Amino acid sequence: MLWTVLLALLVLLLLQTQLSVCLRELRSGGSSSSSDSSSSSSSSSSSTYNATQQRLPGAIIIGVRKGGTRALLEMLNLHPDVEVAKAEVHYFNVEEHFRRGLAWYRAQMPFTLPGQLTVEKTPGYFAAPQVPVRIWDMNPAVRLLLIVRDPAERLVSDYTQVLHNRLTRHKPYQPLEELLIHKGHIDPGYKALQRSLYHQHLARWLEVFPREQIHVVDGDALIRDPFPELRKAERFLDLPPRISPNNFYYNTTKGFYCLLSAGHDKCLDESKGRPHAPLSTQAFKKLCRYFRKPNKLFFEMVGRSFSWC
Repeated sequence: MLWTVLLALLVLLLLQTQLSVCLRELRSGGSSSSSDSSSSSSSSSSSTYNATQQRLPGAIIIGVRKGGTRALLEMLNLHPDVEVAKAEVHYFNVEEHFRRGLAWYRAQMPFTLPGQLTVEKTPGYFAAPQVPVRIWDMNPAVRLLLIVRDPAERLVSDYTQVLHNRLTRHKPYQPLEELLIHKGHIDPGYKALQRSLYHQHLARWLEVFPREQIHVVDGDALIRDPFPELRKAERFLDLPPRISPNNFYYNTTKGFYCLLSAGHDKCLDESKGRPHAPLSTQAFKKLCRYFRKPNKLFFEMVGRSFSWC
């Protein structure tokens, strides 16, 4: 009887010990699985984070002011391999920004995946003497896009924007003809005119960058028929051809092309296509004559001509 009880107690202890071992193994397996899952999730999250980064631009639209830089940027952004900085950064031409360093500049850029191209545009870069060397120091291989239009029309558009801004703030502004012409002659000191002397500004860029690193876009052609100019830009940027004529449609109300992508359309803001400030025919012809020689010099520099006045 006593031996039977002792044997029963021994069997019970053995069963209890085996049960404890099984429970420990179950807990250990669950913990290991949870740890592996957590590690896998963390690794995946880390991988995604490391892939998507803010990168310095591989291409910059450097100008010209009122030449169609915003339109060019928005059109390039149709490409799936392109991400653009939404605002003009003015890093290389504004000392306050430049002193903040490249880390600040990088932080203004969009997040991109490896293989995507970051594009920034600040039209004030083109006419700022200190900018070419600064951009070269950042990246000697960066690709530069320069969009130009008829310099006389660009000047009037430049004045029109300044006039609109002044009137919005209820500030007076001289008529264009008074600023442009002094004692019957074109005033070479007028800033808007100086910005239209493309050959002078381009000469500074060509002291730093080789000509093949600067792609010239015909701004007037871009407005008339965007696709051919965008295809040339794709080739210059070494992008696969992804933009098609189907990405554009002519808006008869606005009088210019709008963009179409993934079923969504986008037109440029109301300042685009704003009616120009008045300038007499005589004054405009005088302006065109003034630009003939500078334009010829610019044509020789870029190896092509444009149908300007």
